[in-house]
Amino acid sequence: MLTNADIAELTALRRDLHRFPDVSREEGPTAARIVAALAVLAPDQVMTGLGGHGVAAAFQGAAPGPTVLFRAELDGLPIEELSVAPHRSTLPGKGHLCGHDGHMTMLMALGRLLSRQRPARGRVVLMFQPAEEDGSGAAAVTADPAFAAIRPDWAFAIHNLPGVPFGQVRLAPGVVNCASQGLKITLTGKTAHASQPETGTSPAAALSRLIPALTALGQGGALIPGYRLVTVTHARLGAPAFGIAPGEAELWVTLRTLEDGAMAALRAEAVMLAETAAAADGLSLTLTTHDDFAASVNHPEAAACVAAALDALHIPHSTEDLPMRASEDFGRFGAAPTRSAMLFLGAGEMAALHNPDYDFPDDLTPIGARIFARIARDILR
Repeated sequence: MLTNADIAELTALRRDLHRFPDVSREEGPTAARIVAALAVLAPDQVMTGLGGHGVAAAFQGAAPGPTVLFRAELDGLPIEELSVAPHRSTLPGKGHLCGHDGHMTMLMALGRLLSRQRPARGRVVLMFQPAEEDGSGAAAVTADPAFAAIRPDWAFAIHNLPGVPFGQVRLAPGVVNCASQGLKITLTGKTAHASQPETGTSPAAALSRLIPALTALGQGGALIPGYRLVTVTHARLGAPAFGIAPGEAELWVTLRTLEDGAMAALRAEAVMLAETAAAADGLSLTLTTHDDFAASVNHPEAAACVAAALDALHIPHSTEDLPMRASEDFGRFGAAPTRSAMLFLGAGEMAALHNPDYDFPDDLTPIGARIFARIARDILR
């Protein structure tokens, strides 16, 4: 059980992490803070540099048994924090505005409990994962050859969720987060003087056709099999000048599907539209993929383990609000034979995730730690 002193120290840690956010693939300083905080807990093994800046700490039980992994994210967001809190971000243009600082603190709280009483059997791994926000981190960690030494039988994660009553949980088997993929389309022609646009090759018309055509490929609707959504997130045409007819354009779109299997078809249709538009206007075309998230799918047995733990702790839970449109890369930890599940812990009425005034509610930390500890106890008893 966490003491009042534990909670005070964990709150201080969370706020320290909040002051110094690192964005995806730049989490070295945050990883160093985590390693320093883990040292006093004396885990049986600490691994660093997993998939970039990932850190894992293992607590070994006395008897053989399965490996149970609990995951938190190291990275913040490239968003300016708007806050008057004394622990607000000290780094311009960066903020922990998704609660990853709080998720890390939940794992550190679990680590305190494990340092006092190891599991009866098997082992518990605390996984501090890099680069969740751009979708690359879980894939990099699980592909790292060093990860084989701690590859889990079970994997679990918590994400806080504003708008859900405080302390309540959303949980369901099956898909809980959509697959998504960023597609960057670059159309290149030739600039010209604005008085003689006919002497160049402008991508303006192709860009104007592509925007409605791409969004028509997926217009959302109910989150059922076949769900597709295409969102234009950024467009740029030429240079910001009155004397130059444009010779280049960029269009960024996010492709979203409920299931991984539907993503390839949606991408193929989007690519065909871009190729057709470029060819029709004599433009060259470059396509690049970014922020590639697989769907996050809760294994039914893992979801049942979470539900049993919540019932034992008398924490209310429901399938309401699931699946959700947003993407999460935790699902990559659930590749066979690992059984994985993510639950969503209500943060109450407050600023939404990724809002510039969001701040993780510290009172969630002991709740998350109790949930993790109960799951570990039930599996490893």
